[in-house]
Amino acid sequence: MPRTEIDAPTPLLGGLSPAAFMRRHWQKKPLLVRQAVPPPCGVVDRSTLFGIAAREGVESRLIRHDERGWTLRHGPFARRALPPLARPRWTLLVQGLDLHHAPAHALMQRFRFVPDARLDDVMVSYASDGGGVGPHLDSYDVFLLQLQGRRRWRIGRVAEPRLQPGVPLKILTNFVPDEEWVLEPGDMLYLPPRWAHDGIAEGECMTCSIGFRVPARDELARGLLQQLLDADEPTGDDPLYRDPQQPATDTPARVPAALRDFALAGLQRWLQRNGSIDAALGEWLSEPKPGVWFDAGAPLRAGQGLRLDARTRMLYDERHVFINGESFRAGGRDATLMRRLADRRCLAPHEAAGLGRDALELVSDWAQAGWLHADDGGKA
Repeated sequence: MPRTEIDAPTPLLGGLSPAAFMRRHWQKKPLLVRQAVPPPCGVVDRSTLFGIAAREGVESRLIRHDERGWTLRHGPFARRALPPLARPRWTLLVQGLDLHHAPAHALMQRFRFVPDARLDDVMVSYASDGGGVGPHLDSYDVFLLQLQGRRRWRIGRVAEPRLQPGVPLKILTNFVPDEEWVLEPGDMLYLPPRWAHDGIAEGECMTCSIGFRVPARDELARGLLQQLLDADEPTGDDPLYRDPQQPATDTPARVPAALRDFALAGLQRWLQRNGSIDAALGEWLSEPKPGVWFDAGAPLRAGQGLRLDARTRMLYDERHVFINGESFRAGGRDATLMRRLADRRCLAPHEAAGLGRDALELVSDWAQAGWLHADDGGKA
């Protein structure tokens, strides 16, 4: 996002600039925005959402709450498998809508004042009257945008969360709300992590959730180690352990301290290889979600612009460009243009023409893999 937009007030954030929002609210306190996206929001309609929920490869869930309690089923769902619209207290959740529906992808682009490494996906919830998923906590930040109808949100802090036993959802038993609002179409609520919330449909409604990635430290460490292992190639000059000063021992089963130190030094040297951690981190962060696949694309022609596929994750650091779990070294003008492609998710024809031969070969390979597409208009 250009610097001028970062510092400019926007209705999306209630008149705050993205810079002010991140400083005052991000991971700190909630924010209610009336008419953040004036209706009609145009993200998705009910019929289209139901059609997407019926597809293989789309993550969807059906949640019902009745006199027998809570039930959870996983999709895909044919339309006839969903309850009647007039039946109260059921919810259909469709995850990753941005990967399957262009308007949802376009909506997510409006939140790129947060780093792409943290953006996760757009989920849409359709609920009949009284529908919801119960009071719960999320470990991630979330923007809740009301698309259609009305939903009553109650929020609060829970010092020691306790979950209802014997149900397929993580529903709090000790939720006491501090604040409450009814959101109309176009209204939006931002919640930091660990803020308990409960949203109940008042009549038929649809709500869009823009969620964020929150890798746990150990999960991230395991991911990096696996990336390093997968990329490791023996160099042929690996030193062998030597112990010319080893004395005779009367405790032969004891592991020698020198051997332990030798192993630790090898691990540290491996982790400190030039750029290895940086490359592994970028590859891990840019890996597409499980179940994401790409259709083969068409070769590029001279004079065409470039546009990243909606499913493509592209990041960069000081020395690398990362795309869909792969890393490449980049420098000079090519690095500048590749970073621009990652930030804007497109390059105009005259910008693409400035790529060097090696970079052009790369993007041509990406185009044939379906990771990006020709875009003569240079639009995201």
